[in-house]
Amino acid sequence: MEDTRAKKQKPTGAGGPGPLRRAGLAIGGALRLSPKSAPYYFLLPLGIVFAVFILWPIVWSFVLSFQKFEAGHYTFVGLQNYIALVKDPIFLAALRNTATYFLIQVPVMVVLSLGLASLVESKLLRGKAFFRMSLFLPSVTALVAYALVFKLLLNYDYGFFNYFLGLFGVDPVNWLNTAIGAKASVIMAITWRWTGYNMVIMIAGLQAIPVSLYESAALDGANAWKQFWRVTVPMMRPIILFVTITSTIGTFQLFDESLMLADGGPNNATITVAHYLYNNGFRYFKFGYAAAISYVLVIVIAVLSIVQLKIGGKDDET
Repeated sequence: MEDTRAKKQKPTGAGGPGPLRRAGLAIGGALRLSPKSAPYYFLLPLGIVFAVFILWPIVWSFVLSFQKFEAGHYTFVGLQNYIALVKDPIFLAALRNTATYFLIQVPVMVVLSLGLASLVESKLLRGKAFFRMSLFLPSVTALVAYALVFKLLLNYDYGFFNYFLGLFGVDPVNWLNTAIGAKASVIMAITWRWTGYNMVIMIAGLQAIPVSLYESAALDGANAWKQFWRVTVPMMRPIILFVTITSTIGTFQLFDESLMLADGGPNNATITVAHYLYNNGFRYFKFGYAAAISYVLVIVIAVLSIVQLKIGGKDDET
């Protein structure tokens, strides 16, 4: 009898196939998962979180952009919100302001970040870790905190900027209460914050360039300036393109500086698309109109990113 039971008992050790090898993963003796389907069950909680908190808000905001809140409930209005945007002077002003920040700040920041990265990685510079940390620190500063600090620095009566200009006999500048001064303030603030962040990315690209290329260029008689233009810039093209695209996306999502420095003023001179979206959604409670603004913003960013990819990657394709 004992021999018969021993024969019927299925081996479960390493020597036999075992239930895990024959039928996949068994949980609690009831649910059996094949090796092919088991990973999807483990990814299911992440998929649910993604669907609930990311995918569903995207879909619902798109549906909401075709609706309007009236008489206590949402009604379908078709393309009315999008048509209203074309005629909205504040939205057009916000779009122009954001485009101005993009056209001025992004090129300046890309050039500065590449230049600073080249200087920090120079063989003649000592204490590289200190300079990297010092230039990167602004990017980890709280957005509201650094915006308030800049608001104090740019104060007309006792700000440091006007005090510094006064040392050279320049009259005080009303930075935050004039259209040009307020725009310049926003550009200076975001450049100060994000240049160091992009510099670190540039440093990673510079460290990946083979030293042999610089040695060959030096043997051919190229000085440091020619090495920078003939070796560094061409080899850094993918990194420069990446920094340009990410900076473009960040600029078109600009919100904190516009709100904290000048609250979109004076006379909507500094308001951005993201700031106007916030005003419509959380100040005026026009969620359908705000959703329409968000999708216009997505389209603008997508178009600019595609154009930059086409221009920046043209040489790589050929």
